[in-house]
Amino acid sequence: MTHRIAIPLLLLLSSLFAACAQSRITIVVRPPVGTPAGEMLYIAGNLPELGNWDPGQIAMTQGTDSLWRCSINSPAGRVIEFKVTRGSWNNQAVYQKGVPAANNVVRVSRDETVELTPIGWSDQQSELKGGISGTARYHRGMRGDSLRHARDVVVWLPPSYEKNPGKRYPVLYMHDGQNVFDPTTSFIGFDWRADEVADSLIRLGAIEEIIIVGISNSPDRMSEYADTELGRAYARFVVERVKPFIDTTYRTKRDRLNTGVMGSSMGGLISFLFTWWYPDVFSKAGCLSSVFDGRARSILDDVRAYKGVRKDVRWYLDCGGYGGEGSLKPGMDEMGSVLSAKGYVEGRDFIRFFDATADHSERAWASRLWRPMKFLWGK
Repeated sequence: MTHRIAIPLLLLLSSLFAACAQSRITIVVRPPVGTPAGEMLYIAGNLPELGNWDPGQIAMTQGTDSLWRCSINSPAGRVIEFKVTRGSWNNQAVYQKGVPAANNVVRVSRDETVELTPIGWSDQQSELKGGISGTARYHRGMRGDSLRHARDVVVWLPPSYEKNPGKRYPVLYMHDGQNVFDPTTSFIGFDWRADEVADSLIRLGAIEEIIIVGISNSPDRMSEYADTELGRAYARFVVERVKPFIDTTYRTKRDRLNTGVMGSSMGGLISFLFTWWYPDVFSKAGCLSSVFDGRARSILDDVRAYKGVRKDVRWYLDCGGYGGEGSLKPGMDEMGSVLSAKGYVEGRDFIRFFDATADHSERAWASRLWRPMKFLWGK
């Protein structure tokens, strides 16, 4: 007996075969003049094969012609979005002077080679011109009770703030405000690039739109960022003076779930302390290169001994391993162990990240700022 397959079934099988067919997409990048020698180029995009927007996971390969390449297989019909970086969001490729780079978009239909010729890198452009990307407003000389020094507060507004007057935004408070946005005020001439990093992640749809408030430090920084009388006074200043001012001056979401804090080194320690002292105000903290041991060991003891109501807070903890930075890892790991013993779940309530090659500097914190941004504010 002869069996015949109905025409509609043949068409269905044909369409299924076409959908499963793989196309080869090759991305070729011609590095711009001034690309630092010896640095790798990376692809970050919207697929697992492109690192799921991790800017330093998928390395490209440099050929003998000095061009960088990356190839992936993808079924027809898929839309690929990606950017090119040198390993972090603060050094992504740019294609027009003064214009933030949009996603490169490819709709897969056949084997294709995409050639890119950026004109430079975002970190080099920012270093040359200085200043802040986007809209920033300054509030000078704010004072707090029991604090000896006035300090400036700078507020960075997200892309849609001035275009969408009916929208309210979460707020991230950051310590060492001189070093957060502007290389011309950072004490090493290189800032955290919080404006560029946040803007990139927002435009990628990776995090919520947030307002960032940078609070400048003072000559009393070491005491104000620790569990001391000055540290408690600084915390009250932020909670009772700065936050109410920001909430009445800007369109903020004022509740604790939409309020976070972040800092590095002693700024990381005081960020943790803010959430520990005021969990009704701050629900999340980014604690980069935090000093949790040595003379700051009291916070480890306090968390270990705490028997009160569970604090509904999320923490990002990290440190590097290069030079003296490596001495911070035992304290970070001990804090992670103490939090776990208190019932906080790693990966949900807190995460730890260790970069063995990172030192103790704004440059290092800028390169991984996207990590706490995504963990604390990710969609």
